[in-house]
Amino acid sequence: MSEILFGQRGQQVHIQGPLMAQSLVDKQVLHSTATEKEWDILPYVNVIGIGGRSIMDRGRKAVLPLAEEIVRNRGKHMMILGVSGGTRTRHVYAIALDLGIPTGGLARIAGASEEQNQKMLLAILAKDGGVQLAQDHFWDLPDKLAGDMIPIMIAMPPYHYWEQPPYDGRLPMNGSDLGFYVFAETLGVRSLIYVKDQDGLYTADPTVDRQAEFISQISVQELRRRAYPDLIVEPMVLETMLKARHVKRIQIINGLKPGNLTAALNGEAAGTIIYVEDNRAIAEA
Repeated sequence: MSEILFGQRGQQVHIQGPLMAQSLVDKQVLHSTATEKEWDILPYVNVIGIGGRSIMDRGRKAVLPLAEEIVRNRGKHMMILGVSGGTRTRHVYAIALDLGIPTGGLARIAGASEEQNQKMLLAILAKDGGVQLAQDHFWDLPDKLAGDMIPIMIAMPPYHYWEQPPYDGRLPMNGSDLGFYVFAETLGVRSLIYVKDQDGLYTADPTVDRQAEFISQISVQELRRRAYPDLIVEPMVLETMLKARHVKRIQIINGLKPGNLTAALNGEAAGTIIYVEDNRAIAEA
């Protein structure tokens, strides 16, 4: 326990604790802060990540049936919805790249384009409890959920102009899929479900390669070893899962097929499940 030491008038006040006078970049100090005893802040909540290009861009034929399924599950499962930008993000990326806008600016633009999809989904679900979740207003969530509401957020991580330079090219390497994951991991939620327009993970892009094989379950470690050229989620999600304390399992479903979301919320096998084999694997990552 830290102990506050009060000095005489004019003297500096010190906080006695294990990190006092320690370098916060020292590897041994960092290692000493590791723990498995972290609070699950919202362990009863399911985060639903809705694809922009795969779902929202398809309009009413894809969005309305999914919205109806969300409403049907509202009384049984607490949900937080998120949307990505889809084609709109790609359009503004193309223009911004041509103008020479840096990566941090691209991250802000992507978030702004996602807000359009957020507001459209909000309009559809408003009569059924859909409410907007502003960025960084996470502490409003308990009140909204207790009021039987369905918070709707954007997915892009809120790094804004502080987005780190990508390993390759200029596009932000931390996109919507990672945004969903970091949000879910931070709050320690019950489940994270990605809603796409494919049945899940394949050995290759099934729209291009007819020989691509469907994978129903696979560990993060095995998926990294296989090094498939194309993945249905951002590779940074897999890297982050290896360091996670809370969300060690994600599910990817086809939102164009009725009943898939309900099955996933009920903990049933649907789509692809990607999981972390063992916490000990963190040291090997």
